[in-house]
Amino acid sequence: MLRGVLFDLDGVLYNGGQPIAGAAAAVNAVREMGYASLFVTNTTSRPRAAVAAKLAAFGIAAETERILTPPVAAADWMRRNGPGPAALFVPESTKADFAGLPEVAADAQSGARFVVVGDLGPAWDFQTLNRAFRLLHNDADARLIALGMTRYWRAPDGVALDVAPFAAALERAAGKTATVLGKPSPEFFAAAAAMLGLGLHELLMVGDDIRADVAGAQAAGLQAALVRTGKFRPRDLEGEVKPDAALDSVRDLPALLAATGAERQAGWAQS
Repeated sequence: MLRGVLFDLDGVLYNGGQPIAGAAAAVNAVREMGYASLFVTNTTSRPRAAVAAKLAAFGIAAETERILTPPVAAADWMRRNGPGPAALFVPESTKADFAGLPEVAADAQSGARFVVVGDLGPAWDFQTLNRAFRLLHNDADARLIALGMTRYWRAPDGVALDVAPFAAALERAAGKTATVLGKPSPEFFAAAAAMLGLGLHELLMVGDDIRADVAGAQAAGLQAALVRTGKFRPRDLEGEVKPDAALDSVRDLPALLAATGAERQAGWAQS
């Protein structure tokens, strides 16, 4: 039986700086129906407090403890798998989520236990990417941590590269496999379930990315609904990955949950 809903953010509740019509009402309705909720996002460009503030501006109340981002999941994982300093290739504001963890010097070429790669956007350049490579190359035990494996996102001016292309470049150059601590990794969805105190089979993931949201969630044992907003393309429904439900928008989610009633646990047909 479904008892909780994981909401992706960009492309599901808003597009860039614009809220998706009916999103706030849908979230509130789901909560009123008794479902636990958690906001899960692969964004690494801002800390949880900034994410909460953005949701609040769109009429969606969200405590920081109900927001799971890759930096939060990664920092927890690193605390459990240390010791050792980290090289953080993330925006300065995001470093707040890694508070308390030791860092190597900003110009270090070696000595990192963890090389953490997030979304630096325009700050990625050859020198920065090459320093990440050197840190991995110069220490055999250095581990590459990818804050998600999202290929791209829809920026206000068009699609933009996300973490995956840069992580893949470092994997290839350094001959190492990244530990992924964002969608679509099972560890990320397990962290979400732990935050809600629910089993993976009790959760529904709602997202706009057929790979990171739907395929990742299903592989981890969740059900998944795909919304036809954000980065959705009609061809997403023509591949091997089949969402448990396809919705025109998140605003249709309460009706879907209400329609399933006592049969929440499985067996939805695509709408």
